[in-house]
Amino acid sequence: MRILALSISGMPHRWMDIDRAAYYVATDKVAWTLGDPAMILHGGTQRTSGLRSELVLPPVIALARSEAMVRHAYAIPLGRDDNFLLGKRDRMICAYCGDRILSGDLTRDHVHPKARGGKDVWTNVVAAHRSCNMRKGCRTPEEARMPLLYIPYEPCRFEHFILSGRHIFADQMSYLAHRLPAHSRVETAGMW
Repeated sequence: MRILALSISGMPHRWMDIDRAAYYVATDKVAWTLGDPAMILHGGTQRTSGLRSELVLPPVIALARSEAMVRHAYAIPLGRDDNFLLGKRDRMICAYCGDRILSGDLTRDHVHPKARGGKDVWTNVVAAHRSCNMRKGCRTPEEARMPLLYIPYEPCRFEHFILSGRHIFADQMSYLAHRLPAHSRVETAGMW
């Protein structure tokens, strides 16, 4: 279980583990929260009153004094191991044949091949079957006579947090999904 941490302005910052989120809540470093309690942590009992301490963790927290996050770059890097996120962005559909891709057959295809100067960026990569990728080879889709069925794009921060989140609470998904751009292909139905 993870807590969605936002900047004070509401921009997603990172997924936080329970311990780190508890630290921010307990030390009063949270500006505002959203959602029903995700977890209630119980502490010890007070000697005088016999009451047990509780710390309520909401699913979404905005970190107070988060000015440093304003300078944080909001571009989403495409790492070497991000084929899983690429597959989720493209709904596990091959950009060339349109068939569903099984996870073991998922490859990252560079629309403009890397060997010919293409960059390894979101706007130049698509999910493809291994066989379609091999058939296209080091050619452009036009040269290979394999037209793209959809255009690659860079996910916004809200999409990236949906793609990279696992076991997202309904309140977290609602917050992120309502801020998706109209062109987003990220599937939110059935995820919450």
